[in-house]
Amino acid sequence: MTTVLEHEQKTVPAGGVLRAGYRGATFGIVLVVTLLAFESMAVGTVMPVVTDDLNGLSLYAWGFSATLIMSLLSTVLAGGWVDRSGPVRPLLAGLGTFVAGLVVAGAAPSMWLFVAGRAVQGLGTGVSLVALYVVIARVYPEELRSRVFAALSAAWVLPSLIGPAVGGVVAEHAGWRWVFLGLVPLVVPPTVLLVPALREIRTVDVAPTPGRGRYVAAVSVAAGAGVMLYGFDRPGWTLALAAVAGLAGLAFGLPRLLPAGTLRLRRGLPSVVLVRGLLSGSFFGMDVFIPLALTRLHGFSAAQAGIVLTVGALGWSAASQIQGRSQRPREFYALLGAVLVTAGIAAAAVTLQLSGWLAAPAWIIGGAGMGFAIGSLSVLLLDLSPEEEQGVNSSALQIGDTLGSSLVVGAAGALVAGFGTARLGTGLAVAGTLFAAIALLGVFAALRLEVRE
Repeated sequence: MTTVLEHEQKTVPAGGVLRAGYRGATFGIVLVVTLLAFESMAVGTVMPVVTDDLNGLSLYAWGFSATLIMSLLSTVLAGGWVDRSGPVRPLLAGLGTFVAGLVVAGAAPSMWLFVAGRAVQGLGTGVSLVALYVVIARVYPEELRSRVFAALSAAWVLPSLIGPAVGGVVAEHAGWRWVFLGLVPLVVPPTVLLVPALREIRTVDVAPTPGRGRYVAAVSVAAGAGVMLYGFDRPGWTLALAAVAGLAGLAFGLPRLLPAGTLRLRRGLPSVVLVRGLLSGSFFGMDVFIPLALTRLHGFSAAQAGIVLTVGALGWSAASQIQGRSQRPREFYALLGAVLVTAGIAAAAVTLQLSGWLAAPAWIIGGAGMGFAIGSLSVLLLDLSPEEEQGVNSSALQIGDTLGSSLVVGAAGALVAGFGTARLGTGLAVAGTLFAAIALLGVFAALRLEVRE
């Protein structure tokens, strides 16, 4: 492990991540993430068409929740697998599973089978992302990793801009099934590009096999999250019981899956994981409710609301490129990002009560904060992880992202629904305050990132 100072003093190789020896791996990794991102962004557009065609309105939410829960479960289980066998087989298996899920969902004759296909997609996505993190750690030297993660952030920009629109056009003119089936052949080119790099990945000492307790903890966390998401849509006693059961599952599983001290803001690696979860939850929570506020409070069309989200994505991409090329310590950008995310959420919450278009510059600030923070936190995690623990720790990072985003959005949705349509503005203001408070906690956690050897 190197210190941050040693890391920053290293010279970035000429040509960066696109020089000979890295070019194929870089294009392959970016294309894989682009495909995963496109599917994630496009599915929201076609889900109403899917439910109409398959008469599955009662299972509408599970078209999203099944993917989330299985992704969470596979993320946990993949960490130990990657550490034991290396990232090659898990990555190829994850991509194969993702493709199988696309086929099942695209060919589904019923809503139940469609949900099953989405669950299989989640399994593949979780394994693939954990394996990709370790591929980055094994293929690139430390001084290039920040640039790789900057490229991954950029890979989300195009799907964010065109994913929903392309999904809608495909569903309208070719049928919703081709939104899924059309991606199947597109998985082949990035896989071919990655094969030479995967062959060169060195082996490391085999990590101890995780005990049965880790697998039980993984199931407990996935089940707890699923129960809570189910309860959020059902106020009353169902919500109360689901909250108790879900919290019990999370309380049992999370301490066994996250680095020791994560929930106590312990310095170093635990705080890296916690900051990612807090920032993801707060930012994506606000990102989900901005279109609702714009359309319901200010009469925006869906296209106009999309513009506000787009500028946030562009801010994210620009800031990610800046941090990726900077020689400043990663802790600096993680803290700066947390501050900007908090400021952007607070500004958006206020401006949405006044004027819709004022939310655009506010969301550029929030997006820039995520761009500065996310890639830097990814680099810190790999720098602080022994090679034999990179898979487990990468899975912990993904767990934080997934839980932070899903549970915060679910809780805020229940909160807004509780205020009702007549008081929607008040409900959104309260939700925005919740998001800002969570981001502010991320600032305090970011202050504990410094590690001294």
